[in-house]
Amino acid sequence: MPAEFIASVDAGTASSRCLIFDSEARVVSVGQKEHHHIFPRPGWVEHDPQEIWDNVVHVVGQALSAADLAPGDLHALGIANQRETTVVWDRATGRPVHNALTWQDTRTDRLIRELGREGGPDRFRERCGLPLATYFSGPKIAWLLDEVSGLRERAQAGDVLFGTMDSWLIWKLTGEHVTDVTNASRTMLMNLGTLDWDPVLLDAFGVPRPMLPQIRSSSEVYGDARPLGGMPVASALGDQHAALFGQTCFARGDAKCTYGTGSFLLMNTGDAPVWSSHGLLTTLGYKIGDRPATYALEGSIAVTGALVQWLRDNLELIGSAPEIETLARTVDDNGGCYFVPAFSGLFAPHWRADARGVIAGLTGYITKGHLARAVLEATAFQTREVVEAMNADAGVDLAALRVDGGMTANHLLMQFLADVLDVPVVRPIVAETVSLGAAYAAGLAVGFWPNVDSLRANWHRAAEWLPEIEPRERERYYRKWKKAVVRAHDWVDDDD
Repeated sequence: MPAEFIASVDAGTASSRCLIFDSEARVVSVGQKEHHHIFPRPGWVEHDPQEIWDNVVHVVGQALSAADLAPGDLHALGIANQRETTVVWDRATGRPVHNALTWQDTRTDRLIRELGREGGPDRFRERCGLPLATYFSGPKIAWLLDEVSGLRERAQAGDVLFGTMDSWLIWKLTGEHVTDVTNASRTMLMNLGTLDWDPVLLDAFGVPRPMLPQIRSSSEVYGDARPLGGMPVASALGDQHAALFGQTCFARGDAKCTYGTGSFLLMNTGDAPVWSSHGLLTTLGYKIGDRPATYALEGSIAVTGALVQWLRDNLELIGSAPEIETLARTVDDNGGCYFVPAFSGLFAPHWRADARGVIAGLTGYITKGHLARAVLEATAFQTREVVEAMNADAGVDLAALRVDGGMTANHLLMQFLADVLDVPVVRPIVAETVSLGAAYAAGLAVGFWPNVDSLRANWHRAAEWLPEIEPRERERYYRKWKKAVVRAHDWVDDDD
């Protein structure tokens, strides 16, 4: 009997998940396991790559067991991953030489300032589509090469390998040292035109080419997953690109926003890059086999779901993430309180590494209910900032926003998002579109699904929120938000 299912692994920021889908893109089973966050110093955020690898093996087995399936029942495996998170490992032993530096890590801020003295933050944008920021992998590699004794010499000899989380997992599964165009486009080292490592960028960051993976398409067979029964590993996409794919945003102008630890709004711009003048990123959307690459504009928000986790874990105002909606509904509005969660600086459209979080508008009237509401509203306000920038760059106003990710289960947030954006907000039946996108790309590579039209036919609306707020009230809320954002700027000094 032929294999009837596709699996995907989402190696995310908070956990690793495996979802198994049938041919109609229905979720058959799920396996999930959280991993630890390591905070050596303020602003430094690390993961243990070996823990993530162990968890991936565990969740695949968990998902297979839950569905009473064997590895041979899977047609292929796709991978989606937290982007920019940087792993360097020993080619011979397979052991990481250091904990992974996550995308949230800001230890490279001084290096970023030094690189920006010549040409400013957009010094390399025309090559890689990205501004100088601590967010991306290239500066993180440079930090490791400078700080880990003897690492640069080993890298030049090809004895150690770099990868984002997709490369690390594919290497552990297949022995192949590869990445896809979407993950490569987030390193600051790939040329957006050639889709290859750029010698000027490698020289600027001091990254030896022998340590870099081969850049491949997002949907093709990279090798067989020997530790998982030999199924083909047939896709790799950065998590947000996977969500674009899972939301079937295959036409120019299609857009989605994924709400997770951070939130990320991507718009398909077709087969040519669109250069942003409003603080967005020009990035790869995806590449299917030998077909031309599809590009995208992206607005990245660093802290959204992570702010809810912070309210739960650090302040202990709620016992679980879903409780924030109940707490926020104890009040009618934010009471004049605004929360700017610049824990790792501000990403799009500001790109202010010097910013840090502020709570503005506090009075004796404010309760924990108002704080909870301000936490949720921060996600909607940050989304509006990105949507306004995207409308300006794309030259067309967003007509509706497709949403996915764990935060879309919060109906109060989704309604406020529609109110703030003044457009319909639409959630599909399968809200976990990161995992679905990786499965779709893997399925296309092995012929499980014949074409993208068959994927479009699987998309169905599950919920929709329409704007209800008065225009005057909408603009008053947003005006106050922008005042709070200004107060978050210019907090980090050179001696911090």
